[in-house]
Amino acid sequence: MRTTRRLVRSGLTLAAAAALPAWLAGPSAAVSGISVSTTGTTVSVVTSACTQNNGSWGNASLLNSAQSSFAQGRQAALAGTTVSQSAAWSGVSPGTYTVVVVCSNGGTAGNQSVIVSAAAAPPAPTVPTTSSTSRSAAPSRGVMGGLGGAARDYGPLTLGIGAALVGSGVIAAGWYLRKRSKPYRL
Repeated sequence: MRTTRRLVRSGLTLAAAAALPAWLAGPSAAVSGISVSTTGTTVSVVTSACTQNNGSWGNASLLNSAQSSFAQGRQAALAGTTVSQSAAWSGVSPGTYTVVVVCSNGGTAGNQSVIVSAAAAPPAPTVPTTSSTSRSAAPSRGVMGGLGGAARDYGPLTLGIGAALVGSGVIAAGWYLRKRSKPYRL
């Protein structure tokens, strides 16, 4: 009888622990619906989250660090099909930017940060030297110390899963310590 109760209780505990990450992620944690890429000084965004409304898919905006709203950035209209819509900006100066996509129905498809590096200079002609020292180009922006994992926006789903794993670890540690102090209890 006691063994059956213990098995039922431990089964319920395991079921609750298994359901916890899914519950924490919930419906509010959606994957960002955009993909941003850079090639030289061109920034492009691709999404499939927008639907056509009144002949328009929506707009995308490229915001620098001094701009805080969608209307302040360089805007580009989305173009494409029902499968994929895209926009691009060329001649973007080096720096950190945020790309925001707003669909024609007013909903935000997502936002993502991107770093645009300086355009690579063409290689200099090779001149034979007699010196044995070697030169390497200095980084254009220096070391981005202190950013760590903040250099990329991981989105709410990844953060929700991470929080769920940390929460399950805390619950498991508490359960283990409780069981260890009183081994006759579950």
